Amino acid sequence: MPHTESAKKALRQTEKRNVRNRIAKKGIKLQVRKFLEAVKAGSPEQKLAEFSLAVSKIDKAAARNVIHKNAASRRKSQLARRLATPAAAPKA
Repeated sequence: MPHTESAKKALRQTEKRNVRNRIAKKGIKLQVRKFLEAVKAGSPEQKLAEFSLAVSKIDKAAARNVIHKNAASRRKSQLARRLATPAAAPKA
């Protein structure tokens, strides 16, 4: 446990940041999951809407340094590739 006042304050700040970052990361994961579900069985309009929401959440997290900007770029690129490729047809 911290002893000095500055160390105590730093611990409080770290805990707040951890909670905020965890919420942001969870939001990204949920939105990406919704997008992937829309890709599997959604209309093109729904896919685009979910994609734009996912990209928005990723961009906000990168702007707030929750995730690294290159990681954000990589995730957006992966999602864009999923959006661009047509759904695989089931094999008979």
